[in-house]
Amino acid sequence: QVQLVESGGGSVQAGGSLRLSCAASGITSSIYCMAWFRQVPGKEREAVAAFSAPDGTTTLADSVKGRFTVSKDNAEKTLYLQMNSLKPEDTATYYCAERWVWNCRVSGLRSADFPSWGQGTQVTVSS
Repeated sequence: QVQLVESGGGSVQAGGSLRLSCAASGITSSIYCMAWFRQVPGKEREAVAAFSAPDGTTTLADSVKGRFTVSKDNAEKTLYLQMNSLKPEDTATYYCAERWVWNCRVSGLRSADFPSWGQGTQVTVSS
């Protein structure tokens, strides 16, 4: 059973930075996709970043490209989302998710396709 635990959320002013972490356990396949989604009340979860294993390809949504980076520490089995130049519109609950799929890319990712989720971490950006 895959378990995901996010940490690192908080409140910052616009222009600030945060780094989110997602500690994973129970992933037994070498082929998987880990993604960061975010959600604001009343809206669907939006995929903002994806990591594809085993190739290690990372992709970012256009809304965060140039400001966010996604990376994975294989030794620590942790996925990171470095968020710089934060904007008020980045305010959301951020979730880490995992599924078995080959060659995943952030475009086209749907939350309904992911069986494993973390508990979420709140990011609040004030203007």
